Amino acid sequence: MNMDILLISIIMLPIFIPFVFIPYWTRKTESFGVFIPEAVYDKPELKKLRSQYAWSMAMISAVTLAVFLATSAQSAGQAELLSQLFAYLILAYIIVSFLIYLFFHRKMKKLKKHAGWTEKKQQMVIIDTGFRHKKLTYSNLWFMVPFAIAIGTMLFLLNSYDQIPQTIPMQYDFSGEVTHYTEKSYRTVLIFPILQVYLTLLFLFINTIIAKAKQQVSAENPERSVRQNIIFRRRWSAFTILSGTAIVSIFLFTALSMVYPINPTLLMLIPVVVAIGIVFGAILLSLFTGQGGSRLKFSEGKNGETISRDDDQCWKLGQFYFNKNDPSVFVEKRFGIGWTNNWAHPLSWFFLILILGLAIGLPLLLL
Repeated sequence: MNMDILLISIIMLPIFIPFVFIPYWTRKTESFGVFIPEAVYDKPELKKLRSQYAWSMAMISAVTLAVFLATSAQSAGQAELLSQLFAYLILAYIIVSFLIYLFFHRKMKKLKKHAGWTEKKQQMVIIDTGFRHKKLTYSNLWFMVPFAIAIGTMLFLLNSYDQIPQTIPMQYDFSGEVTHYTEKSYRTVLIFPILQVYLTLLFLFINTIIAKAKQQVSAENPERSVRQNIIFRRRWSAFTILSGTAIVSIFLFTALSMVYPINPTLLMLIPVVVAIGIVFGAILLSLFTGQGGSRLKFSEGKNGETISRDDDQCWKLGQFYFNKNDPSVFVEKRFGIGWTNNWAHPLSWFFLILILGLAIGLPLLLL
């Protein structure tokens, strides 16, 4: 098998795994984007739905990989065509997976309505007033490390500017061959440390979100829920710092390659290995922690007649949170791991436009 095809096939696997197992990683108070009392999570009909979804996504994943392998032979040795094929297949996969999710989301809504699980239950919002005083994340000072790497990269490039060749390789294929060059200039050389600073600020922003995101405490077992959530946030904070530092470090190798001879295949493999490592790290973290720490094992306590507030009406399609009365900008996802925006809050759109604007604008300004 061609090396390009093999590498892309390997990259596909960690993309598929989260889609297959998402229902098992979400909170026990949420099922396919629908709020449920924690006590009903292990009911046979809900277990069956999770199993059906996982098998459906596993089949779609297998079909996507098979289609790639069947069609990629014609593009073997053409990295650009293979990349396009990969992108189109992943886009189609995401669209189909969302349609499958919607099917199970609607089945879940009907099942909940028919079963009446939340009827005659006292609904309550629990807030731990001491929650924000606990150590929820690791210090943002850790980002001084990637900032230092960015500054070091900039100083190295400026000091070595005369040694950099007039044409700079900017893109490699999976075989280590250069597919795109650009003319040397201070703008093109400095794009790497500027991107490093941008990425460091982005990961610092994510770490801040983890600390500031809306508190979500289960009314059925608040003490356990708080402990789970603290560990959940701290683990993802550590992961954010480590993965951000690893990604920023990649650009240092690229900068070094402008002055010193570094094997092109190694330059191609380093980002791939780092990316696969980060994705598998996220998968393992999700597997052992779950959304909100739901997979962490503590004493169960007793489930009574009090449940958390049912706010299904604020979740469009079970995934998009719109609540004008909620001052929170960031909340936990209902289907998946991590956090999402309160799209009714103006700051959500400001942050989105700012991040996308910088990601698109910086390369255009510097190249």
